This record gives sequence, structure tokens and C-alpha cells, in this order.
Amino acid sequence: MTTDAHGNLDDSAPQPNDVSSDDLVNVDDVLDVDESEAAARNTAPLTYFGTEFDVHGLVRRFNAEAIIVPAFDPQVELPDPKAQGFQRRRVWSRNQMDRFIESLLLGFPVPGIFLVEQPGKKYLVLDGQQRLTTLAAFFGDRFKLANVEDKFKGLTYSGLTDEQRRALDDTFIQAVIIRSPASVDEYESVYQIFERLNSGGTNLQPHEIRVALYGGTTVDAIRELNNGSDWRALYGAKNARLKDQELILRVLALSESSDEYSAPLKSFLNDFLGNHRKGEGIDLVALKQRFRSSAQVLNKALGRRAFRLGTQVNAAILDSVFVGVMARLGGSDWEAIDTSSWLEAYESLIADEEYLQAVTKATANEESVSTRGRVRLSGGLSLRCDDQLSLV
Repeated sequence: MTTDAHGNLDDSAPQPNDVSSDDLVNVDDVLDVDESEAAARNTAPLTYFGTEFDVHGLVRRFNAEAIIVPAFDPQVELPDPKAQGFQRRRVWSRNQMDRFIESLLLGFPVPGIFLVEQPGKKYLVLDGQQRLTTLAAFFGDRFKLANVEDKFKGLTYSGLTDEQRRALDDTFIQAVIIRSPASVDEYESVYQIFERLNSGGTNLQPHEIRVALYGGTTVDAIRELNNGSDWRALYGAKNARLKDQELILRVLALSESSDEYSAPLKSFLNDFLGNHRKGEGIDLVALKQRFRSSAQVLNKALGRRAFRLGTQVNAAILDSVFVGVMARLGGSDWEAIDTSSWLEAYESLIADEEYLQAVTKATANEESVSTRGRVRLSGGLSLRCDDQLSLV
């Protein structure tokens, strides 16, 4: 591992452990398998039905928060108070907004929407976010039509004639409503529908869909951990597509449930959130503390060289090393292990050929995850993949 005069990772220098593999791709500056392309495992059938909403009724429900645009990340600054977490980069251009309203005024057919029932007779939008937020904005007189036929130019909702307003209000938009999921497997099915409906344009990443569908105590805890100073020093700048939060989920899930792992990885992570959405069945407080302590140890010992064979974070190295350190922190003497010992153990690990295969080829299959899962920090300081990551 090449460093500069101050001991920091020198990204410009050749890295002796650089390993390239066609099995890994650059996913938002992280070397990982592309889970958005992974085939789904078996899912549960869902109950759904078709209906129609008049436009005025849709807007009324949206403004009353009975129809909820999903929060792909609730921390994102909102373009509309009613669009809970709706990311600015996903908002339609003004031209798209104008053309959609114009289509309704002209009586043209428009695509339907997909909704999923939520507790309290609310609906989560699976497809149709842009249409709903555009309607709400137009009905609220928040923009004037511009890129339209001359007879509509400059009009707001309140500026429409009575006839135009009635025609718009009474226009029906078709909807498919999925009955409220009742099990983890049914939520996995909803996840798959969401993923397929959002396969065009700027594709949603797996964790962006997760925070929309599985929002709760565990997702909030992951977001909190993502703000930790040691984690940020290890990972780098926050990822706009939530890859950093997904990696934290991956560490927590493998730390708690690695013996339940089966491919594909995205379904394993979905199941973990589905089973522990509100922190049930796990000690979330202790889990967060072990993660923070591990980040502190790794940042102090390795800094930005951690999890990198070259210049980019390798997700498989990150999950195995983090889980190994978190397991070691179950002991009482870990604080007595000096920084050089942690560094020596890490350097031995990434020189292990079997381990390198497990972090660069088919990293999401059961065999590779099992091999990486044998990394455990127990007694001393030699890092061997086949004999567990041990600090003797």
C-alpha cells in the first residue's frame, strides 16, 4: 500500500494490490456488483385492483397526504412540502409539466398511476410521482403554462375558464392499487414492482427504493450512522444515490444475520429491513454503538486506505472487515490493541489470495460471502482468511 510522506494513501501511485475483475462495476464510485441487474428470487403473489380517480379528487387526496410520494431520502431538500423526500433531480422539467397539463386540457389519454395501500387508508405512489406533484403545483397556481398551444399560454388553474376547469377536474386517471403487503415476502414483491416501474430514465438505485418502502427505526438509524465523523472519514463525501447508506445496511445485516444469507444480496437486505423495520428482534442501540466503535478503530488505524485495493472503495472488503471488527469488539480488551496491530492484520488480510478472490469475483454469491464471513478478529494479530481474522 503506497502512502505519502505523512502516511496518507497516495491515490496517484501504483497500488501493488490492484486487482481488476469483470465481476465488479463502478456503482457510484464504489466497486461492487450491480444489484439493480440481479435477478429476483421467488416472491409472493399480491392482490391488486384497478380503479379511476378524477383529477380534482387526486389533488385533494394528495394535499391531505392521503396519497404519499415516497421518500427516496427524507433528508433531501423538498421542492414541494407535500412531496415527501421527492428528489429535485427527479422533478420534471417545466416543458414536461406544461405538456402534461396541456394533454389533460385537450382530453388526451395519459398514463395511469400505481399505488400501494398503507395503514390508515393512505396510498404510497409506486409510479406517477411526477404527474401527481405537477397536478398539485398547477392546482396551487405555482406555475403558468408556457410551452403549450397559444390558447393555454399564461394560464394558471385559477385563470382557467369555468368550462376548462370543470373539464380538468372531471378528467379520470386510471390507477392500479396494490393491497397492503402483509409479509416480508409481499414487501419483496412490491420492491420488485417498484424497481421495474422505475427502469427508465434515471434508474432508482436499490437503496433508494428501500428507504421509500421500508422506512422506520432501522432506516433512521442507518441515516444517523451515515453522519458519523469516523465513517465519513473512511468512506468520503456523502453519496447522492445512497450507496454509503446501503453499505451500512449491508454491514449491520451481515453482522446480525450472515448465517441466513442467500443471493441475491438485494433481497437479503430487503428481508433484513422487512424483519427489523422498527428495530424489532435486534438490539439496535448496541448494534449502532459497535458500528461507531468499529469506524473509530478503522479510521484511527487505516484512515482512507481502508477498504481500497486501489483508489475506490471495494464494497466486499468493507463489509467483511467491518463485520470482523464489530465481532472483535465483543471482547473487553480491544482498546488495548495498538494501531500498528490493526494495520498489520489488515495488510495481511488483503495479501491473502483466497480472500482477494472473494472480494473481486462473484462477490454476492453464497460462497464468496461465506469466505469473507470467516474474517473474525478474535485473539491476536494475524489475518488469515481460512483461520479467521485473528489478533493473537
